[in-house]
Amino acid sequence: MSQKLLVFLIGLLLVSALGSYVYYRRSVASVPVDSWALVPDDAVFVMATHDHPTLMRHLKETQLWDNLTAVRYFQQVEDNVTLADSVAGGRNVVLRFLGRKKVLTSVHVTGPASFDVLFQVPIGSVREYRQVRTLVDGLRRDARYVISSRDFHGEELTDVREKGTGHGLTFFNYRNHLILSASSALVEAVIQRLDHPGLPSVAADFQNTDFFQLKDVDATLLINYRRMPQFLSLFFRSEVGPGLAAVTSLARNGQFEMKLAGNKVVFNGFANPEVAHGTLHQRLRGQPAQRLRMAEVLSLRTAVLVHLGLDKAAVLREARLSAPPADSLAARTGPLIDSLAAGLSQEVGLCYLAAPSARSRPAKLALVYCPSQVKAAIWLGQLRRQTGASPSFERVGPYQIYQTGVPELPARLLGSLFKGFAAPVVTQVGNYLVFGEDAAGLRGWLTDVVAGQVWSRSPTQVAFLQETQPLARMSVFLDTRNSWNVLLRALVEERRAGLLRNETLFKRFPQVALQFVPAANENDADAQYYTQLVLRHPALGPAVARPQTQNGTSGTLAFKTGLTSSPTLVPVAGTTRPGALVQDAQHVLHYVTPDNVVSWSDSLPGPVVEPVQRLGANGGYLFATPDQLHLLDERGREAPNFPLNLPDTVQISSLTVSPGGTATNPAARLLVAGGGGNLFLYDARGTAYPGWQPKRMEFALAAPPHYLVVGGRDVLVVPLENGYVYAFDQQGGVYPGFPISMGARLHTGAFVEAAATLSRTRLTVVTQHGERVTFNLSGDIVSRSRVATWSRNSVFRLVPDQIQHSYVVVREEGGRLSLFEPGGRLLLSQTFVTSGPKPVQYFDFGAGRRVFVLTEPGPRKAYLYDSQGRLVSGQPFDSSAPRVGLTHDKAAAAYELYRVMGPELRRTTLKFE
Repeated sequence: MSQKLLVFLIGLLLVSALGSYVYYRRSVASVPVDSWALVPDDAVFVMATHDHPTLMRHLKETQLWDNLTAVRYFQQVEDNVTLADSVAGGRNVVLRFLGRKKVLTSVHVTGPASFDVLFQVPIGSVREYRQVRTLVDGLRRDARYVISSRDFHGEELTDVREKGTGHGLTFFNYRNHLILSASSALVEAVIQRLDHPGLPSVAADFQNTDFFQLKDVDATLLINYRRMPQFLSLFFRSEVGPGLAAVTSLARNGQFEMKLAGNKVVFNGFANPEVAHGTLHQRLRGQPAQRLRMAEVLSLRTAVLVHLGLDKAAVLREARLSAPPADSLAARTGPLIDSLAAGLSQEVGLCYLAAPSARSRPAKLALVYCPSQVKAAIWLGQLRRQTGASPSFERVGPYQIYQTGVPELPARLLGSLFKGFAAPVVTQVGNYLVFGEDAAGLRGWLTDVVAGQVWSRSPTQVAFLQETQPLARMSVFLDTRNSWNVLLRALVEERRAGLLRNETLFKRFPQVALQFVPAANENDADAQYYTQLVLRHPALGPAVARPQTQNGTSGTLAFKTGLTSSPTLVPVAGTTRPGALVQDAQHVLHYVTPDNVVSWSDSLPGPVVEPVQRLGANGGYLFATPDQLHLLDERGREAPNFPLNLPDTVQISSLTVSPGGTATNPAARLLVAGGGGNLFLYDARGTAYPGWQPKRMEFALAAPPHYLVVGGRDVLVVPLENGYVYAFDQQGGVYPGFPISMGARLHTGAFVEAAATLSRTRLTVVTQHGERVTFNLSGDIVSRSRVATWSRNSVFRLVPDQIQHSYVVVREEGGRLSLFEPGGRLLLSQTFVTSGPKPVQYFDFGAGRRVFVLTEPGPRKAYLYDSQGRLVSGQPFDSSAPRVGLTHDKAAAAYELYRVMGPELRRTTLKFE
């Protein structure tokens, strides 16, 4: 071959490669992957998540995480996550990898008695792709695992299996989408679906719906109701199947948004009606939604209730295929049953009551509204005479239980959903006809009704019903505590052990409601059901949340006991809103999540000595009560070795914590002011430092001490009211140059400007003569200047901002309070009616956004001033605590004010310049 021809062929090859690359980039890679299109058609559920740090936080705040980690499947997932972290050599590697990616998790039936889960995780960068490869390579080197690859329809599948058990997963990468599952058949089904790109996705009916555009949505859930009977058959006995199939035939598919909030999980969304012939939707189509009026006759022992709202109950009846023989029972009773059915309307219910054990058959009832009690009694009497049933009855209170004499009478009146009443008995309670399988079950239910043990008289049940939809076509109510034995009896044998293991999770939310509300324009082709699924446990906590304003910009959390502490704001990762710590009059400390829900409460032996301090990002909450030091973790549990007990004679007045630990001394040091000029020093393990047990000062402290670490050395700065300032080392010795006198009395702490050396570290105080004095830790006075004039009645304080970057000077003189900049410029001045001390707070959010808060304890008012000295909102805010909390959301250009008023923690959104 000539050299020219070789060069020409090489050039042609390069051009072809370049053309292929350009084509791929512009035609293939530029088109985003539709994750929903990769989900196999047989998915029963598909959950999409996108903000995994926030989702994890909500799971922990609602205490669901502890319950989920007790489930065997989630334990396996947690073990795999721990393994991934260990191989990657870090913590929370998987959680950080997921981040805010849109991850799809789908559930599929893969066998006669099994189901599996398929995951889709996007890979967002080359770095993340390398993380996946590093993880696989790490597992490949682990002797416990076998890694193999194979080709399937042109895609490379990787199998990761444990030696011996064969357990593991299969995955492949499709255009930077990681598809993985413990079932290799599911992964192969995805590849087979790729061979037919024109197939509609499982979410084709909801392609214009994106719940993630809404606020506070934790996840979305897609349900294929047509696959639900097949999925439920994995768990329930075959005789339960027809009833479950009938209930799920109202819709063919649906999509929810999921929100986790305190004591409940709420799913809101839409469902497409089932179009197949003979389904529940086809029978109820056009029937108006109805209210749950039968709450007055529903026993508190109700385990499961299927409630149907309709106009005429006769629409539920199946059409007769042929006329019964003339002399048969059906022929004789048919006209009477037709007459009775024609008078039934508005609402129908199928109810199961709690069973004493899993071996006992639960009582089953059929309840139906009858506008005319007299006519219904006449038709029932004629039925008994026609069938020769005994006229005798059993009395329970004012009600009578009769035999009907017609087998399966509820099914003949109300359709096949109400089968299973072989020899029904009946009673009338008000406008309701109630059928039972036998007299014993009906007797027990009537006993509850007579005793007033019904939903309408239960505050817990009424509160639950108030959170559900008032009008619905179908509602399914489940009480997980009452239904425990009912479910155990209905489950197939091999599933009972799993339910018993997960009892805590199952009973976590005892109140469950699934509701379908028809559209007003139901005849339109695109009409959908509005659907809501609520999982709730009764609000037995210490507080109840409610809106403070109608526009939803504010909220109030009302506690059962009055609050006594100021709100301490706690930053929470993954959200712009902080959490809050407050204490009530019974000395109970409460943590309020960013979603305005009490996550945990902890009883303390006394009032909190404010403020509560945070030890690092996840180090817990450190604070003092009058004679103890406490360290609580993020769940409100005391850390090991805490609380630390101080001598009985000590009354703690302040607690100062050392800055972040160093390599030589990683433990936090705790400097306690015990009143009377006594100081104590401990580490976080409770070890007392020599020379500080106690260190007695000759004069009272002017403010809480300052704990500094300068050049690796601990410096404890103690200002005294007589104007002297001391600086001690960790052993209690005085640093050279100290004590130094400020030249006048002190009633305030210092503003610290930290540096690398003692001589360059500066502290500034304001004396009671109105002078601003700056000194360093070498004991030298650096500068002295006057801020404002003084008198015998004036009191000066230095108030730093919330991040200790700047400060203002406060002068109080009788009822007049003035704020000055460090240079002496007057910021604002206000005269109050009362003359007592008034707490002042200074917030600096940068870019000139400064806010000053003046609290007047007597009238319980808080005045907010902006950087121009203007009163925010034109009037003060109610506040019964010495301080308020304030945050600024830069993206929303809004402030959020947290304040305590009596038993209420109030949160108010403010917008001002």
